[in-house]
Amino acid sequence: MNWDNIYAHAIKWVNEAGEQIRLSFDQILTIQTKTNANDLVTNIDKEIEQFFIKKIREFYPDHKIMGEEGFGDELSSLDGVVWLIDPIDGTLNFIHQQRNFAISLAVYVNGIGKIGLIYDVVHDELYHAFSGKGAYLNGNPIAGLEETTLKESILALNASWVMENHRIDHNLIIPLVRDVRGTRSYGTAALEMVFVATGRVDAYLSMRLSPWDFAAGTVIVEELGGKVTNLRGDKLNFLSQDSLLAAKPGLHQTILQEYLLDGKW
Repeated sequence: MNWDNIYAHAIKWVNEAGEQIRLSFDQILTIQTKTNANDLVTNIDKEIEQFFIKKIREFYPDHKIMGEEGFGDELSSLDGVVWLIDPIDGTLNFIHQQRNFAISLAVYVNGIGKIGLIYDVVHDELYHAFSGKGAYLNGNPIAGLEETTLKESILALNASWVMENHRIDHNLIIPLVRDVRGTRSYGTAALEMVFVATGRVDAYLSMRLSPWDFAAGTVIVEELGGKVTNLRGDKLNFLSQDSLLAAKPGLHQTILQEYLLDGKW
């Protein structure tokens, strides 16, 4: 299997998809709801996913595809080569702001991350990694992650997890939020993970994400020495939703051991 070709195709297609999204900014969007009134999808989400699927089917017909908008395959395992696609991660931001969203594309082999690409379309920033060969921002190497202390850390998380909600006991997260230097929320898991990868934030925590949300970011963060697990410290489940903790080395273990392992996630 020619991985250099697959990597080159992935980069080329992500750039082409980004240009399609930029051209859509002046269009009137068709917006639909999915699971609830705040879970939105646009015609552009669907068109971009279909663009990727058409390319993958043309060049790699034996590869499998998992896409957020449901145009890929129904997968019961990660055997073989699997592409995981989120055509627009941060659709709510895309609709309301026309910024703070990204394309997320990953290639896994038998459940192991091989290639990860996250494209911040508005800022024309392509974060990409090939396992074992480094991680890059627009072709420039990203420096490896260094350890930091909890009290000097910026934590990315959605504010809803420290408010009363029906999914978890919000009091479990309050001590962590109190002890870090500050918190941020960007509304897109893909960008929050590359912010960990680049040191813009030190850790990112979420209670519920889908595989296409974290597949590419996991490859990039781990390539730079970061650690990615669920909130129980286990390997992520790439076939269903899971919780997520992505953090700098050392800090990941501190957060897990001192704040999370006693919780019911």
